[in-house]
Amino acid sequence: MAMHGAEPPADEGPDPIRAAVARVSPLPDEPSAKGVAKARGHEAATGASPAGRSGLDEARRRGPLGFLQLLGPGLVTGASDDDPSGIGTYSQAGSQFGLGTLWLAIFTFPLMIAVQEACARIALQTGVGLGTSLRRKFPTVLVGACIVLVFCANTINVGADLGAVAAGGSLLTGSHVQPVWLLVPVALVIGVLELRLSYSTIFRCFKYLTLALFAYVITVIIVHPPLLATAEATFIPHLELNRDFVGIVVAILGTTISPYLFFWQASSEVDEMKAAGATTEQERRGTTRKELRAARIDVSVGMFFSQLVMYCIILASGTVLHSSGHSGIQTAQQAAQALKPLAGPFASMLFALGMIGTGLLAIPVLTASAAYAVKEFFGFRGGLSETPHARPTFYALIVLALAGGLVMSALNIDPIQALVVTAIINGVVAPPVLALIALLARDRRVMGEHRSGNLSAALVWIATMLMGAAVVTLIVTVV
Repeated sequence: MAMHGAEPPADEGPDPIRAAVARVSPLPDEPSAKGVAKARGHEAATGASPAGRSGLDEARRRGPLGFLQLLGPGLVTGASDDDPSGIGTYSQAGSQFGLGTLWLAIFTFPLMIAVQEACARIALQTGVGLGTSLRRKFPTVLVGACIVLVFCANTINVGADLGAVAAGGSLLTGSHVQPVWLLVPVALVIGVLELRLSYSTIFRCFKYLTLALFAYVITVIIVHPPLLATAEATFIPHLELNRDFVGIVVAILGTTISPYLFFWQASSEVDEMKAAGATTEQERRGTTRKELRAARIDVSVGMFFSQLVMYCIILASGTVLHSSGHSGIQTAQQAAQALKPLAGPFASMLFALGMIGTGLLAIPVLTASAAYAVKEFFGFRGGLSETPHARPTFYALIVLALAGGLVMSALNIDPIQALVVTAIINGVVAPPVLALIALLARDRRVMGEHRSGNLSAALVWIATMLMGAAVVTLIVTVV
């Protein structure tokens, strides 16, 4: 299916590192598509057919197992949204305000679906990542500034999450192993996962790591929240016009609707198509209603799990920590430690295990999304579906983000202050990027008959205005 409009072909140039080496010492010609692919047999991680997203009919025939196999980028995106820094934010909200912010999990759910579905839609129709699509349509300076800030915010977030995963590992050993001793092993495991494993194996690992989210669902069952109060807090919004409450609402919005998720969703859709055999932009351009429907299901399931975990963490911490006077919780590890004497060691262990699992999922997504954004802006090749030997610059960016986060974590920089900085950066970046996504998804020249509908576009614009209001409020609160 040809794409409407006269979009230029992908201007993906040679890998900058390979080009620099070639000027000094001759290198073999650019590897063939088969030579760069990491996925064995060009098999998409979702198990879909060669189009990457056209397995919906087959999934229906196979029943529940077929739909589980169909899930991919959207599921991973939703799960990675609940990284340790987000878990810390939700724990803080519950410990300070009880169930007062529980309604935000329901309120932000349709906004997240609309935003991530728009990113997936753009990638499926254009055949390129979000950075490339934005650079082609909007001013280079604006897009470039956003991408620089996304890379910085991701690196800071990686540092905070590495520290949290190490702290979670320390908690499981009874604090016999200090967190600082676990930082390098955790970083090495994540580095090997991204650099060495095949694309389909990486995504299977990501899918299995999403099971860590159920730790928080089980924790809620253990703590027995009050049903009537829970139902009331879920459906009746609670607002307080004070600095602390406004600050936590802004923090929740910032950690829930984060710019790195936009780039990851689009780029992983493109990688799915590459791994399924569509190695050129021309082969990837254009989509079908069936493919969009499959992507929407994937995104909706992913965002549901994301918000379910947010809901469960606020509910568990609000039920146990707030009612017992533990209102000073600021990090996920503090929440895990506080739960032990109040809800039993099993609840504490589950909380720590969830923190480790979501961290091991979120850190690769953070580093890879930063690399995707940069490479798409500068127009060179690279992706998790391709080998480090063929695309060294892309993987160098991943290592740079991981190393920067490791250094930040090893220097023992206050994670709360780091996350405040990250929230400010994300707050500055999110509104303009969301506005550009909203405009691009509705552009008939680019999207043709597959542009976003009125409801989806309205929800994206609501998210844009909310994030804009959030950053203004955050700056006023900080000042």
